[in-house]
Amino acid sequence: MEETPLRIMTADGHPVFREGLAAILSAQSDMVLVAEAADGNQALNLFRKHRPDVTLLDIDLSGMSGLDVIDNIKKCFPNARFLVLTTHAGDVHVQRALKAGASGYLLKNTVCKYLLDSIRAVHHGQRRIPSDVASTLVEYITAETLTAREVQVLSQVANGNANKIIADRFSISEDTVKAHMKSILSKLAANDRTHAVTIAIRRGILELDAVSS
Repeated sequence: MEETPLRIMTADGHPVFREGLAAILSAQSDMVLVAEAADGNQALNLFRKHRPDVTLLDIDLSGMSGLDVIDNIKKCFPNARFLVLTTHAGDVHVQRALKAGASGYLLKNTVCKYLLDSIRAVHHGQRRIPSDVASTLVEYITAETLTAREVQVLSQVANGNANKIIADRFSISEDTVKAHMKSILSKLAANDRTHAVTIAIRRGILELDAVSS
């Protein structure tokens, strides 16, 4: 007797990428695509309607981020399975996704290689993090975490603000801002302010949309 195909939902803001996923899934006898979402709110609604076995979603969804989608669904459906497909390779991105409740994390440029096995593994309650992603986690596993205030200060630096402006904005002294920057440079092993911002964006400590806001 044939097994019931795995019911898959995708959530991604790029139509061409969704079409690519649909083509891959349509060639599998043990999988069926039941829904496609273009943004976070649609993903939430379609999940509630279709209750897929595994949801493939990007972090960068409009309206509601992919991580917020996972968090909201997990509150009502704790057994829901999620596989993140993204371009973000930073260790902080991966940690946030796993903390939100994702069972797997794939970079979009590796989808052809890992997607199908990862879907099946996630459906069976396993975690799937390819070696290239795992190596990034290992690289920073002992790294010190920036405090909330340090992240705020670095975000201001990323937007081109001088120490005096940052001090005024947070009602602190310039010396305190300098102390925060010294700590930030040490924790990130950065050479200077620009290097610190670059590292923070690459790792996912700062988001590009927040930097430009």
